[in-house]
Amino acid sequence: MRDPSLGDGSSGVGIDLASLIALRQEAGRLQIAPRGKVLATRSGGHLSRFRGRGMEFDESRVYQPGDDPRNMDWRVTARSSVAHVKLFREERERPVWLLVDSGPGMRFGTRVAFKSVVAAQAAALLAWAAVDKGDRVGGVVFDEDRRIEYRPAARTRALLPLLNGLTQLTGVHNGSAPVPAHRSGFGSVAAAAGYLVNLVRPGSLVFLISDFSGLEQQDSGWMARLAAGSEVVFVQVYDALEVTAPPAGHYPVTDGSSLFVLDTAGTGLRRHWAKRFADHTAMLQQLCRRYQAHLIGLRTDQAVGEVLRQGLRPQGRRPGGIR
Repeated sequence: MRDPSLGDGSSGVGIDLASLIALRQEAGRLQIAPRGKVLATRSGGHLSRFRGRGMEFDESRVYQPGDDPRNMDWRVTARSSVAHVKLFREERERPVWLLVDSGPGMRFGTRVAFKSVVAAQAAALLAWAAVDKGDRVGGVVFDEDRRIEYRPAARTRALLPLLNGLTQLTGVHNGSAPVPAHRSGFGSVAAAAGYLVNLVRPGSLVFLISDFSGLEQQDSGWMARLAAGSEVVFVQVYDALEVTAPPAGHYPVTDGSSLFVLDTAGTGLRRHWAKRFADHTAMLQQLCRRYQAHLIGLRTDQAVGEVLRQGLRPQGRRPGGIR
């Protein structure tokens, strides 16, 4: 069954810019206010719960009783031999970052659409929801050969080019002007996330949208740095075929260049098939629990907007829990 939210501009293999723009109305149902432990009040459109402050450094002054020792300016203190603390200036908008995987593993799907198309749709919905809340949106979209990146900017100044970049990396040419792309992509989501860490400022809300194929716990050093000052949400995009093997039989399979036959009759293969996905998801859950991140599971044959709406609800969310 075809997901009507994909619109007429989606073949299931790619999606066009008009379809991503049309998602703005549906995005109004999403609540993306984060739920960390430290309350940071801004002059934007919401109160945001962050572990990081998300504020710009303004100046240092002499320490006064009652000041938060976590704000100590040790450099000035050492230089002057008098205790100083840092003062921060509130930002008007919150930076929201989207890391979107369009690599080889994402160009697969047996239900409704490729994972890359579903990821692009999820990114567009989250981006529109953030813009409508008054946040600044930026992102990095990547595959194995290219990356397209935009620093967070207010309103639609960066959003529309970012959406256009999503369409170009999902393989649909829609007649819009080509987006300048860096001719150096990333071979894995871990490599892309390691690059993103250097762009994200404390206080950001970061969505990582991928199937996280090949990600191992030992590859997650970037996660500690990212989660130290920002709230992180994993959106795991997967296909039903990755969860359970197809009925017993012989299936011709191709990677575009080679053809072979997959025999799913063996019980050992079917058991290993299911265990592999379960172990991978358990690893993501453990990673999210360790760093107080959040995990949303998004299957390609589900309604993307509804899954995100349920997964982002403030009630009953626990770090590391999958929705």
